[in-house]
Amino acid sequence: MKHFFTILGGMGTIATESYVRLINHRVKISKDQDYLNYILVNDAQIPDRTAYIKDHTKENFFFALKDDVEKQSLLKPDFFVMPCNTAHYFYHDLAALTDIPFLNMMDIAVHHFMEKFPKEEKIGLIATEGSIFDKLYENSIVKNGKKVELGGNEIQPLVNELIYSDIKENGYVDGELYHRILRKMHDDYGCNVILLGCTELSLAQEKAPNHPYNVIDPQSILADVTIELALKIRNGMDVDRAVSKYLYQD
Repeated sequence: MKHFFTILGGMGTIATESYVRLINHRVKISKDQDYLNYILVNDAQIPDRTAYIKDHTKENFFFALKDDVEKQSLLKPDFFVMPCNTAHYFYHDLAALTDIPFLNMMDIAVHHFMEKFPKEEKIGLIATEGSIFDKLYENSIVKNGKKVELGGNEIQPLVNELIYSDIKENGYVDGELYHRILRKMHDDYGCNVILLGCTELSLAQEKAPNHPYNVIDPQSILADVTIELALKIRNGMDVDRAVSKYLYQD
């Protein structure tokens, strides 16, 4: 297979399915051969990311991802994508394992926010407890001169319910709960833009998009970037030149 990319998925599987569905449905097609070439590594056995980030006595999820990156690198994909925000805790360690370009979904999302909403002074962040705890999104946003709003103590339990109880455990998106979280972040905490820092939240956005709030959806943005790069490379652009736009150094 020529000109393919590798998706490091399974974190969780339903969220990865959402990412794959986005790239399959957004690419313009008139025949089978118009779809993108990719290998999906749906490694559902990767240990819980938040558990390890908050407590290093728990099983380290790095080694499962390390194995996936090293094995896939032997196949020489054009680039890697990893549609899981929390797993980016080890992004730099994973990217260092390979000479294959490795897109950083978090960096891409923050730069998208900066470009689309340059006048907004802050952004609301809802995510797993692991992503909140490691402050990767927060640090990146603050470094770019913006403020982060996490909301009050009532927000995280609602987010956890949507991510874990509904989606991860039961495969169900509670659209009303998702909208209630967005409404509280907007009305109670003054967030005109809200970043969805978990791919389960991206799935909620895919399934329940009928709300009036501005969201930054990293998985959706990554899907668009993936299509853009894959088509440029298929049409003859050098891989390094194609991906350089999205390999931020700041």
